[in-house]
Amino acid sequence: MEEQKQTPSPMTPAGEDTSEAAPAQAETSAVEDVAAQIAALETKAREHYDLFLRATAECENIRRRAREDVAKAHKFAIETFADHLLPVMDSLQAALSDGSGDIDKLREGVELTARQLSNAFEKGKILELNPVGEKFDPYRHQAISMVSSEQEANTVVAVLQRGYLIADRVLRPALVTVSAPNCSERNPEGADPLQNPTASGPLADKVGGPDGPDGPDGPGGPDDDFKGLAC
Repeated sequence: MEEQKQTPSPMTPAGEDTSEAAPAQAETSAVEDVAAQIAALETKAREHYDLFLRATAECENIRRRAREDVAKAHKFAIETFADHLLPVMDSLQAALSDGSGDIDKLREGVELTARQLSNAFEKGKILELNPVGEKFDPYRHQAISMVSSEQEANTVVAVLQRGYLIADRVLRPALVTVSAPNCSERNPEGADPLQNPTASGPLADKVGGPDGPDGPDGPGGPDDDFKGLAC
């Protein structure tokens, strides 16, 4: 009986090995999973970095091409318009080389050249301003004087120098003369506003007098300069 008690049980070491092996296997499996995830993330990171390098290079190429296009646009902006002007130069050179002395022929050549130039302007989106009979437009016309005319006030009477537009922008305003206001329109009854300060109209508003708002010596009195308002 004592020998049986001193003999260790053969099942005890096997149970201890099994209980220690289970946590070790679980830890090994977790490490392998983490390693696999890290490897996958590193692969994706390399792919994304490669895409980043490609995108950066493409953006730089786009910037370079844009700079080149802008430089070419500034350098050759009038290339098309210059091509339209070449026939005009050819016609002028042909006219200068003509030694016939025929005035009619020379005039016909100049008219043809003028039509070629008009066609070149039309192709280049350059429009001519010839506003005779139109209302004065300070954005497109430049008035140098006002003249008496039967036309309505502020109407273009004559064009001394034609203006031009390019793409709806004024390249040069037209130099014009404008019709002055008609005296009969400003004083329809024919009364002299200087002698009748109570008369209505632009002059009566500026002219004073005994019954005027400013009295005989006020700023609106007869001593003021009213020449610019007279018809």
